[in-house]
Amino acid sequence: MTAAAATVPAAASYEDLVAGVLAGRYGPDPRSRRIAMAFTTRQSVRHAGRGSGYRNEVLSLRLDAAVGSCAVEPGELPAGVVDDCVGADVATLLGHELGPVRAAALDTYLLHTRPHGPGSGARPWPLPAGSSLEKSRARARAVVGLLGTPPGGTVLVVGVVNSLLEALRERGLGYVPCDLKGGTTEWGEPVRTRVPAGPEDCDAILASGMTLGNGTFEPLREHALRHGKPLVVFAQTGSAVLPRLIGAGVTAVSAEPYPFFWLDGGPGTIHLYGGTP
Repeated sequence: MTAAAATVPAAASYEDLVAGVLAGRYGPDPRSRRIAMAFTTRQSVRHAGRGSGYRNEVLSLRLDAAVGSCAVEPGELPAGVVDDCVGADVATLLGHELGPVRAAALDTYLLHTRPHGPGSGARPWPLPAGSSLEKSRARARAVVGLLGTPPGGTVLVVGVVNSLLEALRERGLGYVPCDLKGGTTEWGEPVRTRVPAGPEDCDAILASGMTLGNGTFEPLREHALRHGKPLVVFAQTGSAVLPRLIGAGVTAVSAEPYPFFWLDGGPGTIHLYGGTP
């Protein structure tokens, strides 16, 4: 982390953050930093005792020790995109035609210049060793704790993870589940494929960092900022990006850089920004 990066205030928006990186406000010129490795991670899971499963696909880029990521819908990435990223400079990838590539590049650069840790404002939060479901539930309890919403409130959940819904239920919170994939929750509740036209009916928003790559994040951030509503993001996608937007609509972030909890059965760490879990 450079001294300049340590003193830069939070960005006003996602695009403002990109502009700041290109202007050199967050560290070295991104034109001078080239991606050494690009890869995708695919996962399919069905936890024991759960009635349904899900699939994940993530694009990751490596710059020195930093690995930034952006999750996508399985099969969404075109063939050859990984090869296109290797050897390209960060600035070029920040202008790539694909949103997931742009988001992964920004995440990689910010992890390179401002890694997670107390110096970046993060609180390390340990995840215990265990099954994927045990680790998922441990993460969910930490994430939901960042909301600070009292029992009886309603949370708009954008990017459905059943462990998060379970943690909300345990805290006496209602929720409106939304996900582009649709379907139903573990409890048979219909999942909306679009954010409700009136999200002001909810007391708080809990969103996946995946919204950065699919273009749905900024409307959520603007709504939260306009209405003074808590917006908590659980970020495997954009784990280094979203903390820079705290104070500009984002209230708190659970940042989880690669490798994610579902890749390893041993103990792990997530990094919490803002809120009190």
